[in-house]
Amino acid sequence: MKTPANWQSVLMHRIADVRSGLSKSSNREGQSVKKPYMRVANVQDGFIDLSEVQEIDVPINQVARFTLMPGDILLIEGNGNPENLGRGCIWGGQIPDCVHQNHVFAVRTLKDAKLLPDFLMLQLQSRRGRNYLLSCAKSSTGLATLNASQLNQFPVHLPPLPEQRKIAEILRTWDEAIEKLTALRSANLSRRIWMRSHLFTGRIRLPGHTGAWREVTLGKVLTEHGLNGAGAEEVFSVSVHKGLINQIEHLGRSFAAADTGHYNRVLPGDIVYTKSPTGEFPLGIIKQSKIAQEVIVSPLYGVFTPATHALGVILDALFESPIAVRNYLHPLVQKGAKNTIAITNRRFLEGKLRLPMDPAEQAAIAEVAITTQAELACIDAEIDALTRQKRGLMQKLLTGEWRVKVETN
Repeated sequence: MKTPANWQSVLMHRIADVRSGLSKSSNREGQSVKKPYMRVANVQDGFIDLSEVQEIDVPINQVARFTLMPGDILLIEGNGNPENLGRGCIWGGQIPDCVHQNHVFAVRTLKDAKLLPDFLMLQLQSRRGRNYLLSCAKSSTGLATLNASQLNQFPVHLPPLPEQRKIAEILRTWDEAIEKLTALRSANLSRRIWMRSHLFTGRIRLPGHTGAWREVTLGKVLTEHGLNGAGAEEVFSVSVHKGLINQIEHLGRSFAAADTGHYNRVLPGDIVYTKSPTGEFPLGIIKQSKIAQEVIVSPLYGVFTPATHALGVILDALFESPIAVRNYLHPLVQKGAKNTIAITNRRFLEGKLRLPMDPAEQAAIAEVAITTQAELACIDAEIDALTRQKRGLMQKLLTGEWRVKVETN
């Protein structure tokens, strides 16, 4: 699509200065001074993470060259991961006299360029910007990275300043809505963490419930029913974030054997234990099936029916936590030389947890867990919808396909 008549298309190096950062390993000759610096870990997608800011020795005669200024666009070179190419945000001067590492570019718009940093950042984040960065990524060594020369050749669409400002304001409205929902999501997750340490341990009791809590083996509350597939069930896998999910939907295709008669059948509400290390869950994942119909999973998975559906809900919510899963499984699992997990289904049931024995209290606790999970799902759906809306708006507004009305004095 052609740019509108009153827009320009200008290469980055004509309107911005792309600055490489300071190398940690370079020799420091002469006097130097310690300065806080931005690493790849600090530069996230749309925000600066200041939870851990380190210092670096900077030669005194190079301090000005590497010092960040408010309005600088920070972009990471990729660090070998294509998904990280061009990840970045705008530096707001959060830390005085801060410099940047060589894996983080600082893009500074020139004073006479008539280009807003916010507008340039939006273009780099847009579909066109992402496609350009991906097309430039070096892959000859198997590591996707960018260099300053490639960034300097990025074609920037340059509408008049009032139009840039209006487009940035419109898209900022979506960002603010997403930020508010993200904060609400964090509050929901914090509440669920509190529930795991208080409500699910009996430290805090729901009003009206005084029944006994006992430390029992999971074998007392879970039963391995041993049912196999009948041949008509769909094959499912287990995801950290989505729980039981259709294997084709999750992985793009089915990895099931031609004959699935020996696969384990999963009933609605069953607890499924995967014996595969995954990300934050090096000893496997424990999830409850929230699927309304019977499905089947790999025979490598353990499948167990809880004494009550509510107990299954409680176990599912408890084992959302990587720490809770590790604490339960670590005494039970043996790890092989190739990081394989050795644990039988019988051994899995030998671990102990402190659980409520009264079915009424189990149901009440489960209802709280279900409610907070439903709230979280609604928040995630809203964030996803707003993110897709913003992406669509960016495609229209940043190419000039949709024009904005700009007030003239």
